[in-house]
Amino acid sequence: MSMIRDLRAVVRPSSRESLRKTTSTSASYDTTRDPATPSAVVDCAVYRDGARVQSAGPLTPQEAMRQVRRDGGFVWIGLHEPTEAEFAGIAREFGLHPLAVEDAVQAHQRPKLERYDDSLFTVFKTIHYVEHDRLTATSEVVETGEVMCFTGGDFFITVRHGGQGSLRALRHRLQDDPELLAKGPSAVLHSIADHVVDGYIAVADAVQDDIDEVETEVFSPGRRGGVSRGVDSARIYQLKREVLEFKRAVAPLLRPMQLLSERPMRLVDPDIQKYFRDVADHLARVQEQVVGFDELLNSILQANLAQASVAQNEDMRKITAWAAIIAVPTMVCGVYGMNFKYMPELHWKYGYPVIMGITVALCLGIHRTLKRNGWL
Repeated sequence: MSMIRDLRAVVRPSSRESLRKTTSTSASYDTTRDPATPSAVVDCAVYRDGARVQSAGPLTPQEAMRQVRRDGGFVWIGLHEPTEAEFAGIAREFGLHPLAVEDAVQAHQRPKLERYDDSLFTVFKTIHYVEHDRLTATSEVVETGEVMCFTGGDFFITVRHGGQGSLRALRHRLQDDPELLAKGPSAVLHSIADHVVDGYIAVADAVQDDIDEVETEVFSPGRRGGVSRGVDSARIYQLKREVLEFKRAVAPLLRPMQLLSERPMRLVDPDIQKYFRDVADHLARVQEQVVGFDELLNSILQANLAQASVAQNEDMRKITAWAAIIAVPTMVCGVYGMNFKYMPELHWKYGYPVIMGITVALCLGIHRTLKRNGWL
């Protein structure tokens, strides 16, 4: 049981950066197939007593299952975006339910847990943070993929969709822990769940940085009059859409993790089941964080729109103030431009400078009054 106590250290990367590096490297390796081999099988291996059974060459799923039925252990098959024809033989060999098979092939499923006669079908949404120099109105912040898991008494099948979420590094870490792997397919299911949720935590930290950046720009003083001119609302809305995509991956998964941690299941080892509580706890915290992101972005968007309105009002007040000042000489010029025979002080020597002086004085008085009241 000593290795079981170190479960979290085994299935989790040491840091967010190592998680990104491992995921990116493994993904590029897994999705590159030999053109001469159209099979969607990425890896197929038999595990007995916690160790991978070495074979002379690559095993087919049928050969692996025959070994398991003859000598014991379990088979772990990994597939990447299989077609219906490629998956049909595996589905028949392992007796997978047609509804689950249809979901696994078509993808675009919400996270869920379904129980069939002799297997569990689990859907995980994988999330990958897309690095970018600066958030724009078209920036892709998160990229999603899917991992479907079929858990049986003597088999474990993963079907992966999307370029991210490779499980090769996870498989290698589990192979380095024979005592854990000896617990069977449920240990692999937990490790994948924990791996996916750890990915959520890393992405949440990165999205938090983007939100902090936008929040700083919105509430930082502007260059004109100390009033923020706001930021492009499309950037905030785009970030909000990406957070919503994140939320769709996290929120539906909480209930399946709670069921795996609370309800005894024949296909889940009792020693492994209690570790699903830890996964559910981390997932609940990520969900709260994502909900907080959504609410915070709503507040930022409203504040940005309010600041834009304030800035527009400020501009309109200035325009109105200058229009009021210009109205005085306009009125005087309008009066003296009328075609009257007898005009006040029209032939007086000092009439022009007096009228101009009165006009300037009125304009300066209005300007001083408006500036004192904050209009200029």
